[in-house]
Amino acid sequence: MNKEIPIFFTIDDGYVPFLAVALSSAVKNSNKDRFYHAIVLHEGVTNENRRKLESLASDNFKIDVIPMKNNFEALDDRMSNRLRCDYFTLTIYFRLFIPAMFPQYDKAIYIDSDVVVAGDIAELFDIDIGENFIGACNDLSIADVPPLVAYTENGVGVKAHEYINSGVLLMNLKKLREEKFEEHFLNLLNTYHFDSIAPDQDYLNAICNGKIHYLDKRFDAMPNKARPECENPVIIHYNLFEKPWCYDDIQYEDVFWHYAEDCGFIEEIKEYKKNYTDDKKQSDSDCLKLLVNRGIEIPEKGVTFKKMNESGVKVRL
Repeated sequence: MNKEIPIFFTIDDGYVPFLAVALSSAVKNSNKDRFYHAIVLHEGVTNENRRKLESLASDNFKIDVIPMKNNFEALDDRMSNRLRCDYFTLTIYFRLFIPAMFPQYDKAIYIDSDVVVAGDIAELFDIDIGENFIGACNDLSIADVPPLVAYTENGVGVKAHEYINSGVLLMNLKKLREEKFEEHFLNLLNTYHFDSIAPDQDYLNAICNGKIHYLDKRFDAMPNKARPECENPVIIHYNLFEKPWCYDDIQYEDVFWHYAEDCGFIEEIKEYKKNYTDDKKQSDSDCLKLLVNRGIEIPEKGVTFKKMNESGVKVRL
């Protein structure tokens, strides 16, 4: 099979070393009989770092690192007339614009950059999700935090076992374009500015619920001390604050350091961890508390997807 497998990432310059681990692992675990194309949309990546990332490519694994702004500016008039939010706001929602920005693809993968691809990502691409909009995994990183579970149900309006993590997406781009997903999203965004704790993820859940193919957890295995490690993960996602380049004793940390060793940035990554101070760790702890508190407050006081849906506003496609 020679069909191109497009894989999207988005980063700024500070995240280059960690994306290098993701790319290096994906290349090493690729099937030599398939062709992969990593498309890295970036903000402010230096030319040197761009070259280092692109040097990780192989004969069957192309890597392009290109400015994100170029793609937003290339959106057609039909969309640009509706982009009333500022540019920074739109970049937060980048993955939601992939169908519109890349009409040459009918299907693609989006992955956050805090991952290791421990298996062949073609295994994910080959999954048939039928007429569903996306394939994704249940977000187990919040499953053991009762206030956040309550938030998904009372704020987003999605049952906890149906709430997905948007860090790994298998996207039916053709179907999303046919249903005018980006127009619907922009209409909701510009009209209601929903209060949420995970903006792009919450919009995806609210809009796509009922049209989601639930993937095996092997495709978005997240460290969680309350649960055992997943066997034979294809993608390990160091979500939220569970990052081995910040903390010790993180699940799957040995896998990360294995692939980091020859990604071209190992010294930078070690230096980053060495300089991850107690103040930064305290800031992480404070951020987590804030996240939980907002999860409690938003359903009570905010403009939520659930409230608008119950009032008759069409939220789900």
